[in-house]
Amino acid sequence: MTLSRRRFLQRSAIATSTLIAAPAVFRSGALAAENPITVGSLHDQSGPIGTSGTPMVYALQLAVEEINAAGGLLGRPLKVMHYDTQSNIQLYSQYAQQLAVKDKVDVVHGGITSASREAIRPTFDRFKVLYFYNTLYEGGVCDRNTFCTGTTPAQTVEKLVPSAMKKAGKKAYIIAADYNYGQITAKWMTKYCKDNGGEILSTDFFPLDVTNFGSTISKIQAAKPDLILSALVGGNHTAFYRQWTAAGMKGKIPIASTTFGLVNEPSTLDAAESDSIIGAYGYFEELTTPASKSFVEKIKKAHPDSPYISELASCTYEGVMLWAEGVKKAGSIDRMKVIEALESGLVFDGPSGKVSLDKPTHHTVRNAFLAEVKDRKWSVLETYTDAKPADTASVCDLVKNPNDVKQYIINL
Repeated sequence: MTLSRRRFLQRSAIATSTLIAAPAVFRSGALAAENPITVGSLHDQSGPIGTSGTPMVYALQLAVEEINAAGGLLGRPLKVMHYDTQSNIQLYSQYAQQLAVKDKVDVVHGGITSASREAIRPTFDRFKVLYFYNTLYEGGVCDRNTFCTGTTPAQTVEKLVPSAMKKAGKKAYIIAADYNYGQITAKWMTKYCKDNGGEILSTDFFPLDVTNFGSTISKIQAAKPDLILSALVGGNHTAFYRQWTAAGMKGKIPIASTTFGLVNEPSTLDAAESDSIIGAYGYFEELTTPASKSFVEKIKKAHPDSPYISELASCTYEGVMLWAEGVKKAGSIDRMKVIEALESGLVFDGPSGKVSLDKPTHHTVRNAFLAEVKDRKWSVLETYTDAKPADTASVCDLVKNPNDVKQYIINL
């Protein structure tokens, strides 16, 4: 069953401040509606990062539709209970409690920023609701109740920084968002720069609502780096790239970013503003494998208005499918039985290629890709197969410490 975006949102009855939700139900006609398995969804579809969350909801919807069309799980249909968290941390906390206590869902997929994850993860630990965080992030989460399917710095930043330095030079200037993702990613950028014989001239952090980068551009011009490393986040920070070009700096100092292009930046900016920026992710919409092409075509057919389909969407789809494989192997929806099944080395071939779950960290071993913006699209330059979450593995071992429930700040 394919739903238009408007019908999907109507049927989801996305939660408002009244905390009332009518779930969107995706099932094949052969499945009975009684006793569904419930899947919670907490994603921003409005507010500053709504364009990041919208493709994640579309990907979750696609996965649920495909599972139900194949007969559901354990002979039962999946029912999605979705809340638009509106880029608001307070709403994340409220809706997490709603899903766990009132809706009593069997699993939750959700969260975009690390702040949103840390706002809801303790709730799901407390109420024993299995949680999947399907977003690239700074690494370090160690929690047996949580599975993180997105890439970490050891899988992407470790490839991006030396590649950019080889192209541009050894002296780098870091600009990053002023919250834990940007701050910790900047530390990884610094490590990988120094590991490859480079130096960081300066590091500047910016709140998410900052749109004026004039003084920073002046500082960069005075510092004369060979390279800019960017971990700027969200639509407001896109202003940097426009102002950089307007200042006549585009083409003079190359830019490598861990966040640029996760949404629509290459297509919304002029080619003169975005060309030659390089990035590394666990997925690009432009991948030409049959699985990737099919994934993109299905989402865009159902949702022609979809923002760019990035790692955020592919990891959400793959996260739902990995969870489903865990339920099948467990033969049960019991949380601990599903966790044990997921820890058995499950593998799913998704849009990004082979994805496997790492038992000690509950993260994924997956492909990573290096790409460059050319004529407002990504051109994939390198593929790194079976990239491991080595950063998180250095601090997290859930086999030895199954009761761990924290995010470690990795000592660099």
